[in-house]
Amino acid sequence: MPRKHCQKMIMNNTSSLRFPLILLTFIIFALPVKAVVTHGVHLSVNDSARRRPVDASVFPVPPANANTMFYLQRTTNTATLMYELNIDKDTGKPDTDDPMHVYWIRYNEKGQKEELNYIQRKFAYGLSQKSLGNDKYDIRFVSYKKFPLTLMKAADGKYHIFATVSQKLMALRSIFIKIEGGSFWLPNIVHVEMKGTDPATGKEFTERFKP
Repeated sequence: MPRKHCQKMIMNNTSSLRFPLILLTFIIFALPVKAVVTHGVHLSVNDSARRRPVDASVFPVPPANANTMFYLQRTTNTATLMYELNIDKDTGKPDTDDPMHVYWIRYNEKGQKEELNYIQRKFAYGLSQKSLGNDKYDIRFVSYKKFPLTLMKAADGKYHIFATVSQKLMALRSIFIKIEGGSFWLPNIVHVEMKGTDPATGKEFTERFKP
């Protein structure tokens, strides 16, 4: 297939192939990296000892929080990435520069919260965030900036993250990535599952992709 045609397909926001391509890039960086501080030196080491496949049915559901926009889990382990509103205490609205905050809940350890380290924040799980004005924000994964998400208030008066998936608008709630085997650089992704609600009807629905 000509390269120009491939690029055109990737740039199409409503293409059903787009999100799997995004997640494939995301997963290349997505295997957990644990931050370690030794004698004042910040190091990054691979926590492969904790990468044991987990059945989706045993994954914990993060506690209800009005500021949680969505969370991400993978079968590698139960460590969960949380994507929450970062509210400015003075205005009561999302911080203009950093409207969202990303952190771990390490269910695979003691369930503690943990900040992302530099590599995770800049190259994998972090977000590129930009104010669009009128209390609306452009949100993108740093690992694939071509996939736009929009943070804004819905008809219910609450903030939500919106994404277009398979030509459907979704108020995103969670992403689950099933991985079976493969390697660090080329994991075997069985499927990617997105859950959310239809903003027009409030009905929950799920979209599943095979990359």
